[in-house]
Amino acid sequence: MQSRMQNPAAVLTGAMRPIQELFKAAHSGGVDQQTLELVHLRASQINGCSPCVDSGVKSARKAGVGDDKLALVAAWREAPYFTDEERAALALAEAATRLADRPDAVDDETWDAAATYYDEKQLAAIVLMIALTNLFNRLNATTRQIAGAWG
Repeated sequence: MQSRMQNPAAVLTGAMRPIQELFKAAHSGGVDQQTLELVHLRASQINGCSPCVDSGVKSARKAGVGDDKLALVAAWREAPYFTDEERAALALAEAATRLADRPDAVDDETWDAAATYYDEKQLAAIVLMIALTNLFNRLNATTRQIAGAWG
């Protein structure tokens, strides 16, 4: 497989820095690093973004997520390894990634479950991480970026 072009955020002058700043902001919202990594990984799995799944697994491991949990992110509902907080964040990640799958994309039940465990600042961080992940996924999948190519 060969990429179609360089990542668009690297091509357009001034695009990468604001994306990196948003990424930093998402990590400053008080959400556990492991949870943010799981959210990133799940959204990337849904979107079929191999570079983001690859980097997501590596980042999650670096953050301390164990292999048992990593292996079952796609089946988190049936797996015993996830906390209630992580489950709420993963459900939110799925709903916000699959916006077109149902009329009320992020229903009150999903939102309220997340709001049970996370305050407004933390919810903002999770929502921003989901949005950024979807941005990364769309840039990478559209241009067929290669898993592992960014180091």
